[in-house]
Amino acid sequence: MTQEIGGFAALGLHPNILAALTAVGYEEPSPIQSQAIPVILAGHDMIGQAQTGTGKTAAFALPLLSKIDPAKREPQVLILAPTRELALQVATAFETYSKQMPGVNVVAVYGGAPMGPQLKAIRQGAQIIVATPGRLVDHLRRDEKVLSTIQHLVLDEADEMLKLGFMDDLEIIFEAMPESRQSVLFSATLPHSIRAIAEKHLREPQHIKIAAKTQTVSRIEQAHLMIHADQKTNAVLRLLEVEDFDALIAFVRTKQATLDLASALEAKGFKAAALNGDIAQNQRERVIESLKDGRLDIVVATDVAARGIDVPRITHVFNVDMPYDPESYVHRIGRTGRAGRDGRALLLVTPRERRMLQVIERVTGQKVGEVKLPNAQQVLDARIKKLTSSLAPLVADAEGSHGDLLDRLTADIGCSPRALAAALLKKATNGQALDLASVEREQPLVPGVAGAPRERRERDGDRGGERGEYRERRAPMPLAEGRVRCRTALGTRDGIAAKNLLGAILNEGGLAREAIGRIQIRETFSLVELPEDGLDRLLGKLKDTRVAGKALKLRRYRED
Repeated sequence: MTQEIGGFAALGLHPNILAALTAVGYEEPSPIQSQAIPVILAGHDMIGQAQTGTGKTAAFALPLLSKIDPAKREPQVLILAPTRELALQVATAFETYSKQMPGVNVVAVYGGAPMGPQLKAIRQGAQIIVATPGRLVDHLRRDEKVLSTIQHLVLDEADEMLKLGFMDDLEIIFEAMPESRQSVLFSATLPHSIRAIAEKHLREPQHIKIAAKTQTVSRIEQAHLMIHADQKTNAVLRLLEVEDFDALIAFVRTKQATLDLASALEAKGFKAAALNGDIAQNQRERVIESLKDGRLDIVVATDVAARGIDVPRITHVFNVDMPYDPESYVHRIGRTGRAGRDGRALLLVTPRERRMLQVIERVTGQKVGEVKLPNAQQVLDARIKKLTSSLAPLVADAEGSHGDLLDRLTADIGCSPRALAAALLKKATNGQALDLASVEREQPLVPGVAGAPRERRERDGDRGGERGEYRERRAPMPLAEGRVRCRTALGTRDGIAAKNLLGAILNEGGLAREAIGRIQIRETFSLVELPEDGLDRLLGKLKDTRVAGKALKLRRYRED
């Protein structure tokens, strides 16, 4: 194991964590990890100046997991993050790194979701809490002892927390924890406000500063496609119809996903195979050799299984699942553009992964432009082009070598050469749709709304997206009797989805689900239909509510 995980073994991490790192394909620690892990393991307070994408999540998650006691069913580690999205990302990382540590539980605490299950998870002994400050303060108002057993605190992206106005919340949280705790602060910048926090709440902190150096290969053309999670396979199948590729690697996160996608590709006639950590080394080598010599065209792989793949004929990389961090993204797309050739990398992005896309762009210093899902006409054109390319070389001497057979077959069947040619084409294309109407009927996705099946979109009206999120309409709809429309200044630019607003109103307002009408999310604001009876009392209950770390400030909407 020591040899496989390289430098991580020398940092003093728990053996079970080293096993988890092997499973996710981490080989060598990044600069921030090499410097921060020993400091945190030694129990020192620390200030880490590092950009998102330098591997800082692992830099604090790995040593803190090594320091907790799984036998103690109480909160021991608190991670504060500025946004719901980052909190979920960090919580997922902790869950990944602790997979080999039985008894370790992680809870994500953020606004826009019911408070009850979050508080229950804490009281049942989750050792790791990943929280946004606003929602954590809400929990402290209900139970001031929630943080009384915390031994380790991390402020992740502290400068962003202050920009979002969490200073007062942070002070409340500091007061609720033991003074003997270890405190670690990560921030991309160190303005005066951050230094003031460090001077007041950190004890002789050690300073570490790391600059992000990740760069991508300039010869690789990068693009992304917005897609809903349940439509990824259909999107990949359609993209493969129009992409002119020689060989391709499709990256997914789980072993099961490699099997599922490879099976779907094989069913459509592609020469594909899965590559994951459960595949024996000799079989892995056979897969790579088959990719090199053309017996395979597509490999569906996890990050750990794709380590060291160097196949010059790989022209495309599909990031079907978002990588955990920018370093993994760079490693993935580096599988193409080899030996001086150009390459193309496509990234499938779900609505909740927009933030990671922005992180990738910031760290790599390159814009990952957006592409649209191919429509039926583009698919049809691609199919005919491939058919033309396959037939063109055969035409030159076909009449000389098979002309007599053609005459006999047309005579025996009693048909024209045109009819026989059409029949042979039908057989050769195995029933593949080659007219626009048929292609349109088989397309499962609606162009322009990547990932939203037409039948679901029609059935749900203005609902759509992952888990039934409400989709914005262009104009307010007529109000049902007894309801009024209310407005909040929070919208998509604030990372708000309809489920966030719905959860906050249900939880804080004490309403039944059926009492809340249509929710419309716009870029700079959102509209919610609420019962007119008792509206002022309801708005009073919601006046201190926060969603995604920001004040809801719901008001009656005047449409005139």
